[in-house]
Amino acid sequence: MVIVKRRDNTGNWGTWHTSIANTNYLLLNSGAGSASGTTYWNSTSPSSTTFSIGTSTDVNTNTGTYVAYCFAEITGYSAFGIYTGNGNTEGPFIYTGFRPAFVIIKKSNGSDPWEIFDNKRPEYNPTNLGLFPNDPGLEGTNRGGDFVSNGVKLRYANCTTNESASFTYIYAAFAEFPFKYGLAK
Repeated sequence: MVIVKRRDNTGNWGTWHTSIANTNYLLLNSGAGSASGTTYWNSTSPSSTTFSIGTSTDVNTNTGTYVAYCFAEITGYSAFGIYTGNGNTEGPFIYTGFRPAFVIIKKSNGSDPWEIFDNKRPEYNPTNLGLFPNDPGLEGTNRGGDFVSNGVKLRYANCTTNESASFTYIYAAFAEFPFKYGLAK
């Protein structure tokens, strides 16, 4: 997963996730679904060492100053993937291989906000308080699900994490207690 933000001017948080096409992008500051366009990632999927940028001023402009946050899946430390919603309170299980401390979810084929869940609000299951990075509003209630030893079991039917089977969702999860610690390889 790659997130790029221009630091010296206003602009969008250009985001790429391994579960969307290499010509597609998402915007962390927008609820819009995955969009196609070569101006963000130059139609090139990132490798383990590099990522390509296109001509969008959100990720590349002459004399612009940018920051890029690049994440890779590491067994026992971080997980990235995709799942399909089912629209009921017995929602899908997201296997991560570890108990999450932090999960961010986004409907990739629809326009709904990103949603973040963590193990600190509340400190018990269900982790039902969601934050929306692209929305200045209050945290949402009756969201998310249970953080378990090897993933997340969604317990609510809502548009941001578990609508119907016609919607797919991407996620990024980070471990509560990484099995490989901070030196994961």
